[in-house]
Amino acid sequence: MVRSFQALKSVSADDESTAGTFTELMEQGLGTTQAADPWRHLMAVDLSFFQSQTAQQLRAEGRAESRAKDLLLLLGHRGVEVSEQDRARIVGCGDPDVLGLWFRKALTATSTAEVFASAEEAGTADR
Repeated sequence: MVRSFQALKSVSADDESTAGTFTELMEQGLGTTQAADPWRHLMAVDLSFFQSQTAQQLRAEGRAESRAKDLLLLLGHRGVEVSEQDRARIVGCGDPDVLGLWFRKALTATSTAEVFASAEEAGTADR
């Protein structure tokens, strides 16, 4: 398993497409076998050498998910009530920039309506 990972790192330096294909096939081939978990742990250690569109999208999705959790945590800590509809809107938002904007608004907002308010509704410019 470690040899596969080391081989993958050396391949990725020369041919990103081959490395991406290798990774994808290895993941699919391992399925739910006992070797799948160690492989996923090894891959989680350093995925920065993958620059494919898929890899970048997965990292962006991870950032968005993390920001959504942070936003919900902040709102809960501040005692701002979050309806199921608002929670779904936050969790369903895949744009880290929008979630960042909502997070900044949540620092002072007293309701989710304030968090979601556009610049025109709030009477101020979004920064």
